Amino acid sequence: VVYGPYTLIATKVVYNMTDDSFKADGRVELREPNGNILQADFADLSDKFKQGFATHVRALLTHDVTITADYARRMDGGITVYENAAYTACRTCIDAGHTPIWQIVAPKATHDQKKRTIYYDNPRFEIAGVPVAWLPYLAYPDPTVTRRSGFLLPDVNSDSDYGIGVTTPYFWALAPNADLTFRPKWTTKQGPVADVEWRHRLRSGIYDIRAYGLYQPDGDTNDNSGRLRGAVTSSGAFEINDTWSWGWNGAALSDKTFLRDYDYQYGKSDIATSEVHVTALEDRTYISAQALHYQTMLLTEDQDEMPVVLPYIVANHTFGDPVLGGELGFNVSAYSLTRDDTPSDPDLNLSTEQTRVVADLHWQKQMINGLGQVVTPFAQVRGDVFVSENVTGAPDSQETSSHLLPTAGVDMRWPFLSSGDYGQNVLTPVFQVISSADEQDENDIADEDAITLNFDHTNLFLQDRFTGLDRYEGGTRANAGVMYSFLADNGGFARMSFGESFHIAGENSFTEGSGLDGPKSDLVGALALQPNESLRLTYQIRAEEDLSAINAQEASLGLTLDRISGSLSYADVVAAPDYGRPDHETQLWGDASYAFTESWTVFGGFRYDLRTDDFRDKTVGLMFDCDCLRASLAYSERDGEEEFIDPTERVLKLSVEFRTIGEIGGRFGL
Repeated sequence: VVYGPYTLIATKVVYNMTDDSFKADGRVELREPNGNILQADFADLSDKFKQGFATHVRALLTHDVTITADYARRMDGGITVYENAAYTACRTCIDAGHTPIWQIVAPKATHDQKKRTIYYDNPRFEIAGVPVAWLPYLAYPDPTVTRRSGFLLPDVNSDSDYGIGVTTPYFWALAPNADLTFRPKWTTKQGPVADVEWRHRLRSGIYDIRAYGLYQPDGDTNDNSGRLRGAVTSSGAFEINDTWSWGWNGAALSDKTFLRDYDYQYGKSDIATSEVHVTALEDRTYISAQALHYQTMLLTEDQDEMPVVLPYIVANHTFGDPVLGGELGFNVSAYSLTRDDTPSDPDLNLSTEQTRVVADLHWQKQMINGLGQVVTPFAQVRGDVFVSENVTGAPDSQETSSHLLPTAGVDMRWPFLSSGDYGQNVLTPVFQVISSADEQDENDIADEDAITLNFDHTNLFLQDRFTGLDRYEGGTRANAGVMYSFLADNGGFARMSFGESFHIAGENSFTEGSGLDGPKSDLVGALALQPNESLRLTYQIRAEEDLSAINAQEASLGLTLDRISGSLSYADVVAAPDYGRPDHETQLWGDASYAFTESWTVFGGFRYDLRTDDFRDKTVGLMFDCDCLRASLAYSERDGEEEFIDPTERVLKLSVEFRTIGEIGGRFGL
């Protein structure tokens, strides 16, 4: 029976024309205009289906929420009262006795569709049919509500510094585009910690501000007692027009350890980076301008050695029309950096002040001849100006230098293809010759952005293998290598590559530990093998040319089966103090999980330092995941982190997420 926006389905329907009522019997189903479906054994409906009652009711609300009840009465105004009701969001997570994994059971539940709220009298919360909590009264939004003022589920944490901490969040929806979230943390040792977050969406973008703080009484927590402690974090992103945008992301901290002491997620990193940026992207042009500030969160680092960068500008453009048959473009990079004190590490060339402007004009053209050879000549002219003060190891306190550094080269590749019964083979010899002006004045120029260097197969054929622009690869060199790929018909593949670089003439820009410091570089190679979707093996190596020593190698094995998945990795990298690696590192790490049922999974992971014979990280846990509930319990242990307050950290984490209700959890220091 279709009656206005309603549809009534039943085995038998009796219509009373006198009072305009319907009596439906046998597999009754009423479809409402809002998407809800009411199922019952019997229903008596009147006033155009707006009023009535039903027995043995099952209400299917939007977002796959179900309310079952012995009896339901619908009243004018969009109010439905259920007696002996049960609410759940579980669709498939139901046991053999048709009991959902969780449900809210109450003698009386009232659903006000206009206010979009469900009210419960004397509700109890059940897990697997077992009552675990009781309240005299409960009201919360129905599944159609995405945001509304009210309390959120609490978190419970514990730590030796602050004792037991209970966070009781309250969400305040001030407007459709603005809200406040209060998350006070009530601690047994240090008192309350304030935590307020403001979010605001405007026509052109969105921003947020979050502030934390407390007055810490005399007592514990790293001798930061008897004073105000806190932090402010904020981020924003805005569109100026179709081309330009701007934003920020940053933090201000009262001290290095406040966020970590009170277990805030932002405090898990080593550096708090604050930046304001403006970017433009249009067609073939990109421009970015930033201001950067770094605040260390490690006790072993001196804040006076942290830099402030203002401005940091990057721009590039590629011309649309060919020039000499090829592609022409230019890059510009500029920054001005200051710090209060020169870093004490003698292996790093840093300064108290440096201003740098680097620009280059580059061209390349790809040609394919009749033999299938791919020949790509390229050229670049780079100009730069450096003004540096108090560079580590420089003879003078202030150094100014400028350079014009041309580069020219050619890249030649000759791919050979063949097809067989099982797949396709591609073998590609690669040869490059590159000639550049020698790098000059490198000892007088601070190295702020090219400290790290990892020479491997991925950067063998780059024109400049430094990671930044403060250093420049000069001289004449040749790069040679071979790449091979087998592409199987079943989707599997095997990829291999190896090669070497030869410094032919001019000054070599690299030093010991780089693998590029001699006339012949280390050999670099890599292997990636994936015979099917279940197995993947990768290996890469950097070794002396005569194979007398392996300077860096990394291997990884990944396995995914029906119920088991995991990975195991190994890395052995020699020290290179000039490139930010002061120690020889040899580590083994991995993770694994086993789903012993459709919902239950046990998982674990570790990181092991083979040189110190010590576990850096260990994790083991249990997870339950179904359509309406996701819960995990994990124990983790981290050792050997000297820069943190506690050299050994043992934590138990609990997280339980009920769909449509919220998430509750805790972090407990052991």
